[in-house]
Amino acid sequence: MAGRGGGGGEAGRVGFTEGAAELLRRLTAQYGPLMFHQSGGCCDGSSPMCYPAGEFRTGNSDVHLADLTVDGIDRPIPVWMSTAQFEYWKHTHLTIDVVPGRGSGFSLEAPEGVRFLIRSRLLT
Repeated sequence: MAGRGGGGGEAGRVGFTEGAAELLRRLTAQYGPLMFHQSGGCCDGSSPMCYPAGEFRTGNSDVHLADLTVDGIDRPIPVWMSTAQFEYWKHTHLTIDVVPGRGSGFSLEAPEGVRFLIRSRLLT
């Protein structure tokens, strides 16, 4: 794993691969500060969605998991998850990765021909 979570969220709960870090650097250069939100649901509803920071409104029904510190990006990237989804995943460590294929049209990486993906393992 290439990255770590920390800051305002629970340190050690979320990380990212080097492939995700490279894509995040490109997206930040194009769109400015970013954020992730992981909602529940099927298909793309269970993929992490990347937005310009503040574009997705979070509230009492969301949990702030971590702020990702990515080399080459000045501002940490907050990672949020719906409370209902967190109930299923609260015992897992999440790694944000990127894979070929088209994801949701709402996530910033969609035009790149790749999509973000969550990989999980039990917290240790």
